Amino acid sequence: MKVITDEKKIDELLTRGVERVYPDKSALEKFLMSGKKIKLYFGIDPTGGALHLGHLVQFLKLKKFQDLGHEVVILIGDFTAQIGDPTDKQTTRKSLTHKQVLENAKGYKKQISRILDLKKLKINFVYNAKWTNKLTPGDMLELASHFTVSNLLARSMFQERLKAGREVYVHEFLYPIFQAYDAVTMNVDLQIGGNDQMFNMLAGRDLMKRKKHKQMFVLTTKLLVDPTGKKMGKSEGNMITLDDEANDIFGKVMSWPDSMIASGFEICTDLDFNNFATEKPRDQKMKLAHEIVRICQGEDAAKEAEENFINTFQKKEIPEAMEEIKCSTGELLSEVLVKNKILLSKSEWRRLVLSKAIHDLSKNQNILEVDLKISEDLILKIGKKRFVKVLIM
Repeated sequence: MKVITDEKKIDELLTRGVERVYPDKSALEKFLMSGKKIKLYFGIDPTGGALHLGHLVQFLKLKKFQDLGHEVVILIGDFTAQIGDPTDKQTTRKSLTHKQVLENAKGYKKQISRILDLKKLKINFVYNAKWTNKLTPGDMLELASHFTVSNLLARSMFQERLKAGREVYVHEFLYPIFQAYDAVTMNVDLQIGGNDQMFNMLAGRDLMKRKKHKQMFVLTTKLLVDPTGKKMGKSEGNMITLDDEANDIFGKVMSWPDSMIASGFEICTDLDFNNFATEKPRDQKMKLAHEIVRICQGEDAAKEAEENFINTFQKKEIPEAMEEIKCSTGELLSEVLVKNKILLSKSEWRRLVLSKAIHDLSKNQNILEVDLKISEDLILKIGKKRFVKVLIM
């Protein structure tokens, strides 16, 4: 396929949903305008069974690069996932076996195929254990010689752990080194990833300079965050997975606060928010939810999810404004409702649950579990007239 050098398309590619470009946007723009076919990659560690909405911006970017005629690689970190990326983690990740990692990775390609036409786009999937498992102790010493302890220790989450008296393990230091080695082994021109991966990706950029005397570009994308600035994802307990049912995705997007609408359009879709800027927030969210479901699961699923939402919510006159309470992941829903004086006691909670009088509007189903622990934001209908949003801090 011939490389396309459309200036407008390249500018949008390097602007929309993009946080930073290294060394800078103009340098990468010039490289793309040269007409040279570049090789870029995005890496995923299969630490869980499902990809989440935060990955969508990267997949949309990959498609745009592919449309311009460039070579796209998706790296499955079947080796690095066993270590666990320490980025933004206040405690050490639990180590996974290779068998667990491969089991987690099974559904990834299927989920990605719903967004990207893998046959048409011819995206290459590679696994980093293929080369990392071949490293000898001598190779490791040589690789480690390109990094300093002071640089690795400067990472904010390590500093926070040390100040709190928590341990930092040597294998966590190795994570960015192995990720950097991935980039060098594949000899890529560009790596893309979320802005929270900036340290790891810049490690690859530095190693590429040292070992191959080559400039590797790094593009970091904006993160999908809640109104407090907290990243939405697996570890944060408020994620929407690409494997969720269409109705669940639609309902969860509709439960987002209005402040997330514009960033949702920018990060999770190719639609221009300015085309809907004068509409009511509810109508904007309807379009956003429809488009996200369409991208993830197709137009038919999006239409059905929208119809289901209208029949379930709007025709039942659910109020736009409702009481909101804050909580933490893992808290018992019963305790949160009693603590915030939504319910008088746990006995009342038990009675309502057993009588199927508490409805989870996010999933359009009754809550039947008395000891339910909160793992995501909820919109509850209690009895016939009371509505409550339960939001994870």
